[in-house]
Amino acid sequence: MLQKENEQLINLFLQIIKIDALSGNEKPLADFIKSFLQSLGYVVLEDNTKIKTGSNTGNLICNVGNGGDFVLLSHMDTARSTKNVKPVVKDDIIVSSGDTVLGVDNRAGVSVLLFTLEKIAREKIPVKDFTVAFTTCEETTLYGSLNLDLNGNIKKGFVFDSGYRPGSFIYSACGAIAFQAKIIGKASHSGISPEKGINALQAAAKAISKLPLGRIDSESTMNIGTLKSGSAVNVVPEIAELEGEVRSFDLKKAEKYFNIVEEVFKKESETANTKLELNHYWDFMPYTISEDSEVYKEVLRVLKTVGLTHEPKISLGGSDANSLNGRGIPAINLGIGAQNPHANDEFIYIEDLIKSAEIALELVRSY
Repeated sequence: MLQKENEQLINLFLQIIKIDALSGNEKPLADFIKSFLQSLGYVVLEDNTKIKTGSNTGNLICNVGNGGDFVLLSHMDTARSTKNVKPVVKDDIIVSSGDTVLGVDNRAGVSVLLFTLEKIAREKIPVKDFTVAFTTCEETTLYGSLNLDLNGNIKKGFVFDSGYRPGSFIYSACGAIAFQAKIIGKASHSGISPEKGINALQAAAKAISKLPLGRIDSESTMNIGTLKSGSAVNVVPEIAELEGEVRSFDLKKAEKYFNIVEEVFKKESETANTKLELNHYWDFMPYTISEDSEVYKEVLRVLKTVGLTHEPKISLGGSDANSLNGRGIPAINLGIGAQNPHANDEFIYIEDLIKSAEIALELVRSY
């Protein structure tokens, strides 16, 4: 039988997943978080990042004591809508009815941090000074965490967002260079005067065919995700636009492989006599946390204390931990057990929700 406080955690999670808050529309959940924490006596600050992110709310920041030198973080947005979600508690797991996502990514993390703050306030548990942050737009751009207005004393971060089960944590994650290419040719009637046209789509296709798409090596990938071109079947395509990315755990490798993209597109554009517009930027930076680092050692200590075996993992996905590391704040993404994220069969083990809360409390507890 579940203890009363564990039932409170589960009920909080079930309440939060019913708040529909997609990326860019996190305000409904942000309003709930503000009200919840303010009722416990906490001061909640909203930063001005919505100007940069396009969200209808900023990130939320709650300083416990003077804010300390570390942050616990979870993002507020879901990748898909949780409107009309019908959660089902089946024995030891929580799932949705199957008509929608459950929203476990990342309402599990939000619930864990709110529950921890509530437990501290109600039971007057002695804790260190620390910061809690709830970010926007993690599922789309990471712009929330990239622009998070943290105090300058923050030296390490613990992100509650990994789909791995508690005990596992991501100490190394790839970075991604996003790029957009626009090839401009010349339109012409494809039946009457195809010779007068310059086929932008053909130039794009030739360039794409010469790229090392897919898995390039053990730590790098390349992908073209979208391609748009043409206006009608009887018109030589004037414009072709595409988007892609290069991912790697190695920053120099990512830049090296993007340079290949640039060289190929320039060559094919020149050959076809088209104009090329090519833009790129770091979507998120790669990171690897050393076993000797303070944040790594702290994770091992906490996991041992709560009775878990530690399992370091790597990831080819990005998270708010990438943003923090890219800003010079060593951060690790902790496993909280968000299973099958973004799918209608998302679920979480109840014991993982409970264990994640134990991890959060142990990180901040003062002995």
